[in-house]
Formats: sequence, C-alpha cells, structure tokens
Amino acid sequence: MPIAIVLALAASLGIHVAALFGPDIELFGGATDDPVVLHAELQAPPASPPPEKKATVKPKAKTKAKPNPSPLPLTAGKPAQDAPVVQHTDPAPPPVIDEAAKTEPVALPEPAKPMLPASGVIRFSILMGSQGFTIGRAEHRWEFTEDGHYHLYGMTETSGLVALFKTLRFENESHGRLVAGGLQPERYLTRKNGKDANENADFDWPAAQVQLSRDGQVRQVAPGTQDILSLNYHLAYVPRPEYGASVGVVTGKKYERYALDSLGEEEIDTPAGRFRTLHLRAMTDSVTEIWLALDHYRLPVKIRFTDKKGDVFEQIATELGTP
Repeated sequence: MPIAIVLALAASLGIHVAALFGPDIELFGGATDDPVVLHAELQAPPASPPPEKKATVKPKAKTKAKPNPSPLPLTAGKPAQDAPVVQHTDPAPPPVIDEAAKTEPVALPEPAKPMLPASGVIRFSILMGSQGFTIGRAEHRWEFTEDGHYHLYGMTETSGLVALFKTLRFENESHGRLVAGGLQPERYLTRKNGKDANENADFDWPAAQVQLSRDGQVRQVAPGTQDILSLNYHLAYVPRPEYGASVGVVTGKKYERYALDSLGEEEIDTPAGRFRTLHLRAMTDSVTEIWLALDHYRLPVKIRFTDKKGDVFEQIATELGTP
C-alpha cells in the first residue's frame, strides 16, 4: 500500500479516535465524546420567555487536553481518600441537589466475599470499522482486599499509526466496597493524558447520593448504582442476567439507567481464547454491546460501541490473567 494512502488512513482514524477517546467514559470503561444515552432522566424546562426574537445559542467549543502521558499506577489496597486529586484555586460552587430524582436513603449492605479472583487483569485491542483496523489498546485491573474493599483500574490509549496523529491516554479508577448485592463504588476518578480530567464522582450511600466534580451537582441514586468502570465487574453479581437487567450508572458527567437486553448465549473467538458468552445490549440512537464469559466469572471479553453515524468500535480481549 502506498505510504500516502497509509498516512491518509491513519489521519482519518486519528480524527475518529479523537471522538472515541473523549472525556466522558463509555464502552464500559473506554471513552467517547458521543456517549450512549440510556433512559436519560427528564427535567422540567425553564419558564418560556415573552414571545420576542428568538436567540440562537452557539455551542461552546470543546477544548482538548494537551498530551502529557503519565501512568496512573495501580494503588493496591489504597483507601479512596488517598487517590490523587487536583486542587483548584477557585472556590467550588455550592452543590446543586436534583430534587426531582430524590429517593429514600438506603441501609448499607453487609460485606461479601468476591466471586472473582483476588486480583487479575484483562487486556484488549481496540478495533474500528468492519475491516477491524487497530487504533488502540485497553487494560483493566482489579483487586479485592481482605477488609471487604475493592480497587479497579482502567486504561485506554491510542497505538500504532493512530498514535502518531493523536496521542491519547485515558485512565480511570473505582474504589469501593464489595457487598451482598455486588460492587458498591465510593469514589470514581479520571485522568486524561496524565492530568485530572475532572470527571470524578463521590458516592454517599447513607444519603443515596452522588456528587459529580464536573459541576458540583448532587444527584440521588438508586441502590445498586455503579460507575462506568465498576459496571463491568458488578455484572458477575446481577441475578439471572440472561433475562436482562436495569442498572443505574454514573459516568463522569451524569447519572442514568442502563437497560440491558439479553441476546442469549454465543460462542466467540478472541485472541485470548474461545469463550461461551452471554450477549447483552443497550440501545438508543447508539448501541453498546458486551459479551460476558460465562465460564470465566462473567468477565467482559468483547465490547462493541456503534455510534449514531454507524461507526463501529470494538474492544476484543487479548489476555486474561493475573497482574
């Protein structure tokens, strides 16, 4: 293939990957600027202004973080409060409580034993399009401690030719407790190119609330709510997922419900091996799909995101093992 065509292809992939690896986390731990909207909550619109000339509001331009790669190490057993947080000089705005979504406070469940091994890692290749061009890689690590806590670490980055045109690395962490109903996140942290992405979340379970660092907003959450990273490993605890499930999910920007439809069992081949899987799907104008390895703790071994333009991105497991 002529070098000019290769460079043009890589540049095109770089443009697409800029959208995929944006600040809001999707792909069940990956990232996209155009996230799946699943059962988004409706809020009352503001009062209509007097019938005058309509104003046209231009959307704000997005700013891109300057590349500054810096690994976010797996801090085994470190409490959530020790995780790095960027200090801001400007005073934080007062929390805004969403009155429309209030629920009653919930009692904290008792700790439980993990269904997964005490620690492990999954590595993925990230492919784009029907021809499966490799545009990046991803990695998930987990650790469950004897005191009933867990720590999850996720990383997504561009690789190969695409990295020459668009160097992006997104990292996220989830800290929390393992309880009878599954994972119960307490703090969710994000970094983009080594810097705080300010897409973090702090959970207050006695009050059934979560506070988002992006705007300081406080939202009421339902029992069993996950962050976008912990969702991958909480699915091992969902009873009878073959009949579908509905799970509250906090991304770096918002809280919403994910309605997961079951498409049944499938045998799939991956670089990590052949797996008997349960295929789940969440649909709106975009589609997110996940394949859970039924004989390997329901770990995610394939994840597919199809945006509203029809562009397809897949994460395929290349390795399951221990760190």
